[in-house]
Amino acid sequence: MAFVTSVISWFTRQRIHQIELFLKYPQDVQREWLIKLLNAAENTEYGRLYDFKTIRSVEEFQQRVPLNSYDTLKPYIDRLRMGEQQLLWPSDIKWFAKSSGTTASKSKFIPVSPESLEECHYKAGKDLFSLYLNNHPDSALLDGRSLGMGGSHYICEMNSDAYYGDVSAILIQNLPFWAEFFRVPNLDIALMDKWEEKIEKMAHATIEKNVTNIAGVPSWTLLLLKRILEISGQKDISEVWPNLEVFFHGGVSFTPYRKQFKDLISSPKMTYIETYNASEGFFGIQDTISGDDMLLMLDYGIFYEFIPLEYIHEEQPKVLTLDQVELNKNYAIVITTNAGLWRYVIGDTVCFTNLSPYRIKISGRTKTFINAFGEELIEDNAIKALTIACEKTNAEIVDFTAAPVYLEDGKHARHQWLIEFSKPPLDLQYFSEVLDNALKSQNSDYEAKRYHDLMLTLPEIISVPEKTFYNWLKQNGKLGGQHKVPRLSNDRKIADEILQIV
Repeated sequence: MAFVTSVISWFTRQRIHQIELFLKYPQDVQREWLIKLLNAAENTEYGRLYDFKTIRSVEEFQQRVPLNSYDTLKPYIDRLRMGEQQLLWPSDIKWFAKSSGTTASKSKFIPVSPESLEECHYKAGKDLFSLYLNNHPDSALLDGRSLGMGGSHYICEMNSDAYYGDVSAILIQNLPFWAEFFRVPNLDIALMDKWEEKIEKMAHATIEKNVTNIAGVPSWTLLLLKRILEISGQKDISEVWPNLEVFFHGGVSFTPYRKQFKDLISSPKMTYIETYNASEGFFGIQDTISGDDMLLMLDYGIFYEFIPLEYIHEEQPKVLTLDQVELNKNYAIVITTNAGLWRYVIGDTVCFTNLSPYRIKISGRTKTFINAFGEELIEDNAIKALTIACEKTNAEIVDFTAAPVYLEDGKHARHQWLIEFSKPPLDLQYFSEVLDNALKSQNSDYEAKRYHDLMLTLPEIISVPEKTFYNWLKQNGKLGGQHKVPRLSNDRKIADEILQIV
């Protein structure tokens, strides 16, 4: 154990030097990776189709290779799942991350290559520790265990040699043997697919361990922590795990959950680190103690491009490279990866908070927004406004979703917010007014549509019962892992389904 710890400490120091290299030469590192990816895949079916052998610049790549959605790559992915190889990437693809970026009924199966496991996902996991330990040299992180809130995996129904599941489960399944010395619970529990039973077993299996760090999605981690407190009879997680010092979180915005975690974990040494990991790859890590933005990781086998959000729905949208982006503008991310995703529009939007080095914040998704009346409300607006409303009304939320209500029966159009409160405000009307004012301050288009109630009236707040969103996820077979409720919808489908449960 001591030997492994010393090796990790040595690696940490070496890796910080490598990170400093891409901080200093970001464009060079990105160009080198693009050429490396093209060279690797030049003899695949996709590489021959677009003649990768003769592409020698970013400009040629952008001119020749089209933007892709999941639907345009799906024929290749379906063939990969049936056992064909050498289609998008030269290495054999045997693992597929079942994407749960949204709770749409249509599943996506994202190819995971050996290179993407090693050069992206596992490298990012090591970097989490490297950056954290570099910022906290007195940390005792490696003296205890890491608790991972992973998903589950199944044998793919189309091919006995292919597997699919949450990307977190794929990572756990493929970890090197020595990693088991540092993590809990064991694989039998970590990869369970029955989430209610899994939470129970995880709580009992970890409650007596020396847990120093946790990684997972905030909503599911909260469920586990609350169950552990119930079992232990304690009121504070710091009494259960006195050496707990960091929560590496991702998947959803942490802002609505921050106060709830602080209420459960009183330790002054507790730190919260945001990560940007998805089924398609690992993109960003919070690298500073003071900020809440994330360093864009440029040497994980991913070449980045960005579509300004105002062009996203055009047939031939404007696409920028890293050196062309601007501060505080929303961009849809386009990735080319070492798993054979070529110019793939993943559906997430980010804004840059810094250009030297490149740091980002997730601002939402290209399909989770409300623009029914020209208000162009994005997830980032909603999160910030809800945070303000909660602070001013002393409320706390578990989850929420919002959707438009159109003109009907002489009533004005409005936004309807379905919110599950862990601590409801004393006055929902006042909460609505604060939320409305916060949204106006965040979004001038929304403010214009709210002018004198001519287009939109005050938001309608519906407080839904405990476990409403949990039950909706369960009803749709979406419990656990990285599954989450879409925050904003431009139609009534999800809101009406939840109201039926209520």
